[in-house]
Amino acid sequence: MKKALATGTIALYALPALPLAALTLPLYSFIPIFYAEALGLSLASLGLVLFLVRLFDAVNDPFIGWLSDRLNTRSIRRFGRRRSWFTASIPLVMLGVWNLFWPPENATVQHVGLWTLVLSIGYTCAILPFTAWGAELSTSYQGRSRVAGWREGLTLVGTLVAISVPFSLGWADAGAFHGFALLAVIIVITLPVFALLAVSFAPEPEERSHTRVNLTQGLHHMRQNRPFLRLLLSFFLNGCGNSIAATLFLLYCAQRLELEELRGPLIFVYFLCGIIGVPFWSALAKRTSKHRAWCIAMIFAAIVFCPAPFLPPGSAIAFGAICVLSGLALGADLMLPTAIQADVIDVDTAQSGEQRSGTYFALWSLVTKLSLALTAIVVLPLLELVGFSADPAKTSTAAGLTLLGFLYGWGPIICKLPALGLMWNFPIGAEQVESLKQQIDAASNKAATPSNA
Repeated sequence: MKKALATGTIALYALPALPLAALTLPLYSFIPIFYAEALGLSLASLGLVLFLVRLFDAVNDPFIGWLSDRLNTRSIRRFGRRRSWFTASIPLVMLGVWNLFWPPENATVQHVGLWTLVLSIGYTCAILPFTAWGAELSTSYQGRSRVAGWREGLTLVGTLVAISVPFSLGWADAGAFHGFALLAVIIVITLPVFALLAVSFAPEPEERSHTRVNLTQGLHHMRQNRPFLRLLLSFFLNGCGNSIAATLFLLYCAQRLELEELRGPLIFVYFLCGIIGVPFWSALAKRTSKHRAWCIAMIFAAIVFCPAPFLPPGSAIAFGAICVLSGLALGADLMLPTAIQADVIDVDTAQSGEQRSGTYFALWSLVTKLSLALTAIVVLPLLELVGFSADPAKTSTAAGLTLLGFLYGWGPIICKLPALGLMWNFPIGAEQVESLKQQIDAASNKAATPSNA
């Protein structure tokens, strides 16, 4: 039996998740608000730019995922196909962060579009091999939960950094050394250091492929992978709900509840509770299953969000309770789907003979970005249409504030309920993963044994 990974090895692998997470939340949630509030750019224009970048991602993400699986030269094999791609992406990520998070005072929508595109390409080249690397580090059902738990736990720590730093300095004055500029400095320093530690001490996983499939065959196997399609749709729906809440959090807190001074502390509490929730959901997954634990978390989150549209201005305690409880559910949303993703990849590996983790994680990354893009292109312009304005100098209409409350509170519920229905009786559990592992190992051993014919 293969020896379990040491905790220290998993922790070193997971380290880069911290700076990567520190850029992810601002990129998708805070940066549009920053450019709207500090530089006076239109929310609708920013939403359109972000949507166009996501359309580019629709082509770029699968292409990068496919390349990371297939491009395997001698030098790449020597260093490791996952570690090679991850290491090469770091300079591009640093360049994008620096220019997007610390813009000139006269930055335009075009500036946002250019550097969001650069950062998105770099981030894709980093996160796809990084998550595929983690999925392949362990081949056991519970071992994958350990790897995902460490990575997503540090993701939440990085998210807390992304919250604390901008709010500590503020961002009202784009010409000063604001909070996002400080965050850019921190990411540019820590990302290469943590990446070096990860690639130096965490091993490259053994590739379990014993054949290669062409593009047509690969697409056929994906279409036949029913657990993957089911998980992908659930992941998209739940992601839409989470992206609505994440995108509207700052606006809901500041304008609907009139608690602008508490935005930083409340969102910090939300993600801190996400960290606290990870061990609980991990333990529940061991007692039940990963998919059933995730479903329980979605039910819990839906109940918690119910009263949000009806809170009156100044409801600091009530909204604080929502932040605490929904934050606990966040831990499940981050770690459990990524652990299940590794399981459904085994279905494809057993059927096709090729381990295509990069391609699969590219599709999940694309789905995540599309859910965020839909929020940007639908929710933000819809708010402006009914008279809501993110500019503090302008007064939002009553209809705009009411809609903001319902979108923030009930938008996630509407998205999570169908995802819950899809995942409750998910067909992949510990027994199925072990059976798939045996099939893959047997096929690999057969392919490696010379024929006696």
